Amino acid sequence: MGRRAWVLAAIVLLQAVAAVFFVGDALADVREDGWRAHVLVEGTIALALVAGVVLGALELKRMLAEAQRSADALAVARGALGELVAERFAQWGLTAAEADVALFALKGFDTAGIAELRGAAHGTVRAQLAQVYAKAGVSSRAGLVALFFDELLDGVAGPR
Repeated sequence: MGRRAWVLAAIVLLQAVAAVFFVGDALADVREDGWRAHVLVEGTIALALVAGVVLGALELKRMLAEAQRSADALAVARGALGELVAERFAQWGLTAAEADVALFALKGFDTAGIAELRGAAHGTVRAQLAQVYAKAGVSSRAGLVALFFDELLDGVAGPR
């Protein structure tokens, strides 16, 4: 649960405590004094707090459900992208080392960063990237990334 949800939950809880207090106070006042003006005011405040508790709880529930739907959609998208990447790497016939280098390149690592992560020489990584680009039919990292974006966005309408 995110910070916004915790804040909303705390507010709803505080309102619920206040509502219980005001309802109890209003009922005690009715027993003692009958239905006087201040009792009606306290009763109205109590009803407003109860409505706030109900609406706040419903909003919290909606917000948590939306967060779960977003997380589920992101997981599906990540899975779809992962499957697409694996499928293309296999289709292009990348070696295991080339696939590792290509994946790091897709994640935004530069050649020096990839070399460091793989414990390889800078020149080796450059050569592997050149092989990846050749097998993918592109000439640059941007071209490699564009291949995946184009495929993922296939069928998405452009600007109107």
